[in-house]
Amino acid sequence: MLLIADSGSTKTDWRLIDGNNKHQVSTQGLNPYFLNSETIVNILKTELLVHPQMNLSAEAEIHFYGAGCAAESKKDIVRTALTELFPNASIAIETDLLGAARALCGNEPGIAAILGTGSNTCYYDGTKIAENRASLGYILGDEGSGAHIGKTFIQAYLNQEVPQHLAERFYERFKLSTADILDAVYKKPLPNRFLASFSKFVYQNLKEQYMMDLVVGCFEQFFDKHICKYEKHKEIKLSCVGSVGFYYSNILRGVALKKGVAIDKIVETPIAGLTLFHTNSVDE
Repeated sequence: MLLIADSGSTKTDWRLIDGNNKHQVSTQGLNPYFLNSETIVNILKTELLVHPQMNLSAEAEIHFYGAGCAAESKKDIVRTALTELFPNASIAIETDLLGAARALCGNEPGIAAILGTGSNTCYYDGTKIAENRASLGYILGDEGSGAHIGKTFIQAYLNQEVPQHLAERFYERFKLSTADILDAVYKKPLPNRFLASFSKFVYQNLKEQYMMDLVVGCFEQFFDKHICKYEKHKEIKLSCVGSVGFYYSNILRGVALKKGVAIDKIVETPIAGLTLFHTNSVDE
């Protein structure tokens, strides 16, 4: 019995493989930079374990790939929560980036990228992450991510740089004052999710040239600061996973073409690829 989890900052996909049976459930994101073990346990009790099929047998094997799980101290937060809920299971905690690379590239080399609420990239040699450009998080980096696109729009909106009709459309939709926005960013939990939520508004208004230019600019920063710094970026194809890369794929491919980068796969979530990777590993 295998339980595979792909956890971003906004959503976690869980897939249970029990013989020929597969079950999938989604919960909120479980980033240990923002949540402690107790909070993760409470989330899983109310969002995962309420599904009867998620009751694991003693010999279950859990593979958890998560945003914020690079440092051992952060992995331990997730491991503590999972161990409390599944005390007899074998538990492996890895980064969401390794999960993306395994899902996208399998056992072949490639450049893998996550473009979701946050962003991250690596050169994967077919076995491990051989090189990684630091993403630096939503304040200092995460170029090309939903948080970056949302932050870029909100900065322009608060600085009165957005065209008037778009600014009015935004206010009519969200009814947020400057104080509301600053409070959400600087005082409330999960500000990265808050900022990323506005990427959807940008996407819904892509017919506006201003919005198109904004997204192109964010993706150009993503390539300039990350992808184009890999020595083999013009030799090895780039594959991407995440909702932002998936929904903005036409713009992403256009920017990649300008940068001389060939794109292979763009998928919304890695869970199917991870299922294939781990079931093939079991078969071998």
